[in-house]
Formats: sequence, structure tokens, C-alpha cells
Amino acid sequence: MNTFDDRKKAYESKFAHDADLKFKAEARRNKMIAEWAGARLGMTEAEIADYVKVVRKADFEEAGDDDVFRKVRADLDAKSVAVTDEELRTVMDEMLAKAVAEIEAG
Repeated sequence: MNTFDDRKKAYESKFAHDADLKFKAEARRNKMIAEWAGARLGMTEAEIADYVKVVRKADFEEAGDDDVFRKVRADLDAKSVAVTDEELRTVMDEMLAKAVAEIEAG
């Protein structure tokens, strides 16, 4: 019974670690995408810092990336910044990969 309990604890620990990594990576990705979009929107550094908070907050509206995508897409559209949906999704994917690599590198 002890081996089963040990495996269960190890699995729970790995699950918690993976969930924490995912949360940190998505938060870092959201910061990067907000900085990227803010630059295209012509924001100042102070405005970008505030925009990062807004984009991170948008991520809590629903599970997944669609809430962040819709927020950034709407802001780009409001200022008539020409970025395709495909380009925005690609940038989000690239920034998530970069965020994971940065976190894993320590």
C-alpha cells in the first residue's frame, strides 16, 4: 500500500508542478503579447505597463487563450492596426514557446 501512496503523491506533485508551470508561462506570454501589441498601437512605456495588466486580467475571463486573443484583436482593430488573425495566433504561440523556454532555463 505504501508504494501506491508514494506513486499517488508523486503524480499529484507532478500535476501541481505542471499546472504552476503552465500558469507562469501563460502569464509571461500575456505580458509579451501585450508589449508586442502595445508597441504596434503606439503606446508609451507607461501605457504598455498598464496594458500588460489589462491583458493579464482579460486572461481570467474564461479558460484557454481565446479571451486574450479577443482582447488584443479588438484593441488592434480599434486602432486600425493591420494584423491578421493568423499572425496574432502565430505570435501568441511563439511567445508561449519563448516563455516556457525562459522559465525552464531558470
